[in-house]
Amino acid sequence: MSKPESSRASAPSVLPLHADDATSTAYASIVREQLRLLGEDPEREGLVRTPHRVAEAMAFLTRGYSQSLEDVVGDALFEEEHENMVMVRDIELYSLCEHHMLPFFGKAHVAYIPNRKLVGLSKLPRIVDMFARRLQVQERLTEQVAAAVEDVLQPLGVGVVIEAFHMCMMMRGVEKQNSRTITSALRGVFREDGKTRDEFLRLAYSAHR
Repeated sequence: MSKPESSRASAPSVLPLHADDATSTAYASIVREQLRLLGEDPEREGLVRTPHRVAEAMAFLTRGYSQSLEDVVGDALFEEEHENMVMVRDIELYSLCEHHMLPFFGKAHVAYIPNRKLVGLSKLPRIVDMFARRLQVQERLTEQVAAAVEDVLQPLGVGVVIEAFHMCMMMRGVEKQNSRTITSALRGVFREDGKTRDEFLRLAYSAHR
């Protein structure tokens, strides 16, 4: 399978944070300097291990950079004469906004219409997680998930809806605590056929009714 263009475009030009000890140590030293610039004492008891912890946390939160679609999906593809919608709803996701590096979190609803090929159900959440564990904007994340499912399965159609809360809107800026951002990506029959699109959106939003 080939990687979707959006996946290649997001690849880092340097080694991922957790790739080697030298990179992690360099990141920790930057965090130590940040603490100093904030007016803190990086050597006080409560903060002395903070740079190391932050480096470890960021390695975990951005581990999607070191993952590939081939690794995530593996051999979990199955030939099957099935032409009805397959949907995994309420996939929890956690990501970091690339503008402020603050978290955004929510749920993804992913569906496809098979074209004689199915993928293991657990692989759809893994695909979401792979792209979410990068610096992101929600709009791109939605498109990347749709492109990946399309690339893996060549289905008759793909639908992705993501609903998320953004801490950059809740903790700073407009400080709107209950605002939720919704993005969608529709491909194939999900875009072209109104009944299929309506069925997908009804299933995706039925939890809120």
